[in-house]
Amino acid sequence: MNTGPENAGTNDDVKTMSFEQALQALENIVNDLERGDVPLEESIRIYERGEALKAHCDRLLRAAEDKVEKIRLSREGVPVGTEPLDPK
Repeated sequence: MNTGPENAGTNDDVKTMSFEQALQALENIVNDLERGDVPLEESIRIYERGEALKAHCDRLLRAAEDKVEKIRLSREGVPVGTEPLDPK
């Protein structure tokens, strides 16, 4: 099991993880659950941790998307500014 005993009752550490760390932890959980040899109580606990990790990754991706802009070009192909990639 790759979830670690330090997180036995809480998922507070998820909030401080980078996207890459959270994604790796989520992949470890998926692997553990797919193996099918995890006791039921442990499966529930790591599934809940997986949900927290997924939500954290979603928040980080939305924040990154908000920062991404596309470059506006003039008719001559000269950069003239930026605009949101996906205006809301």
